[in-house]
Amino acid sequence: MATITEWIGGARLRTLPAALAPVLVGTSLAAPTPLWSNGLLALLVALTLQVGVNYSNDYSDGIRGTDTERVGPMRLVGSGKAEPTKVRNIAFTFFALAGVFGLALALRTSLWLIPVGALSIIAAWGYTGGKNPYGYRALGEISVFIFFGVIAVMGTYYVQSGRITWLALLAAIPVGAQACAILVLNNLRDRAKDSQLGKKTLAVLMGERPTRYFYSALILGSNLIGVFTAFNKPWAAITALLLPLSFFLCIRVLKGAGGRDLIALLQHTALFQLLFAIVYGAGFVLSA
Repeated sequence: MATITEWIGGARLRTLPAALAPVLVGTSLAAPTPLWSNGLLALLVALTLQVGVNYSNDYSDGIRGTDTERVGPMRLVGSGKAEPTKVRNIAFTFFALAGVFGLALALRTSLWLIPVGALSIIAAWGYTGGKNPYGYRALGEISVFIFFGVIAVMGTYYVQSGRITWLALLAAIPVGAQACAILVLNNLRDRAKDSQLGKKTLAVLMGERPTRYFYSALILGSNLIGVFTAFNKPWAAITALLLPLSFFLCIRVLKGAGGRDLIALLQHTALFQLLFAIVYGAGFVLSA
């Protein structure tokens, strides 16, 4: 029987920067007059959806047997600590909360957000859930880029400004790329096991070395896009201060870090995404 600590661990709170970062960037874009109440609702949607995804993945991977021997953090179903149905129900509870917060946001802004929110929840479940999970067909990264990058940043900006702009789309690209980098590193860590079990992630299809190059392109490229944004928001150039950290992460991965070293790098990548969002957002606020 799982303890409360293990249930909290199953929420994988260290992944929450991926949910927080796009809301920070989208809100900062709306400066100097962000609509804080809508921003808070957007944050609640992002956080509950992220936690729901984490429990959903725990359940779906667990019942498929792909989590029985893990290098990474303990999983509730794969370890046998919790009944699969309970983990599934917790996932659905968080999806429902995301739906409630999203509905409230849609009623305050635009009803078009309802189908967008519904699609986001379906995508969250379909990553590893259902009969044909797209996460097992090397489509996880593109989904993360769309939902935790483009939709999350532009959606947050829209509910506070009432507009959709090319600048918001540009700002969403580095956020989505960094969210992808986290997933790429996670799949790199699990590549050998996933390959044995027939789980065709992008890391499995690409191979180890190209996956490491791909991660590096995502991290360094996202930072460079942040600097490039200075053409419109001059203070966005301060993201150049993070380039040494980008190089550090890339070098560590390219040098062949593996096993538990990748777990530490996953945490560092998530923190880098959060730090980037804070600095990037500060650049937008200072340029407003």
